[in-house]
Amino acid sequence: MSPEAASVLIVDDEPPARRRLRQLVGDLEGFRVVGEASHGEEALQLCNTLQPDVVLLDIRMPGIDGLQVASQLAGWERRPAVVFTTAYDEYAIKAFETQAVGYLLKPVRRERLQHTLQHATRVGRAQLLRIPGAAPRTHLCVQRPRGLQMIPLDDILCFQADQKSVTAYYPGGEALLDEPLKDLEDEFGERFLRIHRNALIAVAWLDSLDRDDSGTWQVRLKADFRPLPVSRRHVGEVKRRLRAGGSAL
Repeated sequence: MSPEAASVLIVDDEPPARRRLRQLVGDLEGFRVVGEASHGEEALQLCNTLQPDVVLLDIRMPGIDGLQVASQLAGWERRPAVVFTTAYDEYAIKAFETQAVGYLLKPVRRERLQHTLQHATRVGRAQLLRIPGAAPRTHLCVQRPRGLQMIPLDDILCFQADQKSVTAYYPGGEALLDEPLKDLEDEFGERFLRIHRNALIAVAWLDSLDRDDSGTWQVRLKADFRPLPVSRRHVGEVKRRLRAGGSAL
């Protein structure tokens, strides 16, 4: 650990809670608050730009909650230690089972905060915070030149892979991902259907299945998007999903 003060990011959707934590951290030697976030998306953006040593993270927040934020951070090469802060003790067992660095109940006490922050900084930035019991992701976090973009999973039409990367397509845009297609299929298999060795499509956007002039099977989506080829081995499952969803063959 560097001899300089450890940097702390405070994440909470309630301004009074953020003010109290800022005051408490400010009274502790060896720590400094470098930023505040009022929701999960802002927290991820600030983690990317500020690279704090520790994040004091509320769990219940509108939109992306604290568990989902921690899940996103777990995949980062440089990630902070995460300390959950919440008024609800129902998350305690889950938090400790997921190897969280710390879990503080509100109202946060100075002595407990100091002990937890000291522990978090000993753990260090290099340790990954895994959240196997976390809520499923509802957004994908994508690195853009001007920062992070959160893409709702509901908006994604399909994933397509080439030899080096995977591209997520959504109405009006696309984004390169650093996640293998197989990992996306394993995580989102109930929502996305494999139609080819290099493609997954969103079941909710699946509209119809037909053949092109050469006889190749292809799917059409409920969006202004090109038809996508379907390999023979996956035609049967596509037909089954279409029948289940009431779409036209």
